[in-house]
Amino acid sequence: MSTAVVHFTASAATDRGRKRATNEDAFGYSAERGVYVVCDGMGGAAAGEIASSLAVDEMMRLLAAGDGAGPLLDEAQMAVASANQAIFSRAQRSQRLSGMGTTLVALLVNERRAWMLNVGDSRGYRLRQGRLEQITLDHSLVEEQVRLGRMSPLEAQRSPLRNVITRALGTQCAVTADVFDLEVEAGDLYLICSDGLTRELPDEIIQSLLMGDLSVQELCDRLVAAALEAGGNDNITCILVRAEG
Repeated sequence: MSTAVVHFTASAATDRGRKRATNEDAFGYSAERGVYVVCDGMGGAAAGEIASSLAVDEMMRLLAAGDGAGPLLDEAQMAVASANQAIFSRAQRSQRLSGMGTTLVALLVNERRAWMLNVGDSRGYRLRQGRLEQITLDHSLVEEQVRLGRMSPLEAQRSPLRNVITRALGTQCAVTADVFDLEVEAGDLYLICSDGLTRELPDEIIQSLLMGDLSVQELCDRLVAAALEAGGNDNITCILVRAEG
């Protein structure tokens, strides 16, 4: 594998969609520290917005403002635990916020190594040499049934239980994020997003929209516009990170 230096460029876009009164998604990133986070909150009243914002703020506070000491992955796992505790403790103190939680998907990059972490059904993808691959696995009832062979992808898509997630930040006193260790190649394009994008656009459409000689901001805007045109039934958020040689 080449040892040439890889630089990363990133951009993000978010929209509340056509059906939701508010945007319960939150995102944050630091290109300098190689930290990118998307969260999709859930809960009544403003609880979803609070949960997702708390998670992003805690992740960025602990990872983006650090001194760079220590393994990035170890730091990230501690940040996930801290974000979970911040949401859980806040909900315990307020009846109005009881039961709130959020999904989380994060991308961490460090030269030619990257990690994706996820809790819930917000997703992470990699586009390499024109092929889009979903890296993360959804923590949702229907997707787990698909993986067990008890439900087809089409049945999962049409199921009234498709919104039920099986793991989230803040709903329990502890949570474990799945971690995916990746080798970075120049030309890779990484996408992390909320399900407001992936519910509206199948993977093959996302792949086609990411092709072409456009900036990462133009590609983000293209994804959000396509999801809105397809229905925009939920909040839509995405971050794109491109590895450049």
